[in-house]
Parts: sequence; C-alpha cells; structure tokens
Amino acid sequence: MNLAETILIIDDEVQIRRLLEITLASNGYKISEASTGKEGLIAAATNHPALIILDLGLPDIDGIEMLKKLREWYPKPIIVLSVRSSEEDIIQALDNGANDFLTKPFRTGELLARIRVAIRQNMSSEDNPNLTFGFLSIDLVNHVARKNNEILKLTSTEFALLALLAKNSGRVLTHQSILKEIWGYGYVGQTQYLRVFVAQLRKKIEDDPAKPKLLITESGIGYRFHE
Repeated sequence: MNLAETILIIDDEVQIRRLLEITLASNGYKISEASTGKEGLIAAATNHPALIILDLGLPDIDGIEMLKKLREWYPKPIIVLSVRSSEEDIIQALDNGANDFLTKPFRTGELLARIRVAIRQNMSSEDNPNLTFGFLSIDLVNHVARKNNEILKLTSTEFALLALLAKNSGRVLTHQSILKEIWGYGYVGQTQYLRVFVAQLRKKIEDDPAKPKLLITESGIGYRFHE
C-alpha cells in the first residue's frame, strides 16, 4: 500500500469521522474530512483522494445527488457508509456511481478490506488486456478465457458478462446495470434472464457452481466478482 494515499471522509457525524480517522491513520492512510456536501466537493477537487467514504445523510446535499455530482468528474472509488439499509437505497447508490455500500454500524475490519480491494482495483489499468484470478485468466483483446490454462468454450455473451464482472472485480454491479451494459435498455427488468446466464457461466468457471467462489450473488441487488 502506498502510505501517501489520501482517503476523504464526507460525513456530518463527528464520532464517525473520529473513528474513521483513527482506524485509517493507524493503517497508513492520510485523512481528509468534510462535514457537508459542499465541503466534500471542494475537498475532493483540491485533495485528490484515492478513495471517498460518503455518508448519504448529509445536511445540505442529498447523498445520491452527491454521487451524481462527484461522478461528473471524479473517477476513483467511492464507498457509501450509511444508516440507510434498504435494497432500494443500496441499488440506487450503486447505480449512481458507488463502488460499494456498507451500513452503519459497521465493522472496521470489513471496511478496511473493502477499501484495499477498491484501491487495488482502481490502480489496475482500465485498459489492461489480461486479467488473472488464480486459476482463471481472461484475455480481453482476443476474447479468450482460460481455466487452469485450458481455453473455456464461452459464447460471446458469456464472455462479455465475464469480462464486465472481472473488470469490476470487488465491486457490486446491480442487476439493472449489468443488463443495460450487456443486453441494452430493453432488458433492464429481465433479472431472470441474467440469472440464467450467470448459472451457465458458473458451470464453466467455478470448481463447484453450487458454492461459487468467483461470481458471488449479492441477494436482491446484483453480483460481485471476487478476487
């Protein structure tokens, strides 16, 4: 980990900011803080953080609007940390640019793990033509995936789905975002259609499709490709 990495905390609760400051600083991160949306936007623009931790319940700007504003120009990971915990809130945050979502109260160990994954994923070049996950390798240029060095027989749609998930490894992708990206807007509501393709893909990439270790279901929300 680069000890110079800065994490911006945007949260109006002083106690949460103090807890995060102590936890993150003790793990080698630099900290920037903001208690309002306006302060957060300024801090994000001036401090160039490696990652933002964002509360949705800010006093001046709705959290979803903050995500939209940040995603107009901020390309790095955003982890939402919020008391809101409904599937609708989580899906809305993820669909509007959040890389991950944790509910309060949270476990600091889990937050640190998710921060590491998000930063590591972002450090990998978006245009990296070769992705490797243990026994699975994916050649994005030649559209070839290998398991234990043996080429997998994937349809073009299965490969597109695998590539999308793998390029976003560690990040939860909602059903709607996957369907829109792979099949187009006309399929956004066809979650059962997606389940069929995920099941087919698991049969080809997982050692035990019934107990997947790579393609993880986030119940009611979407899927996460696990490194």
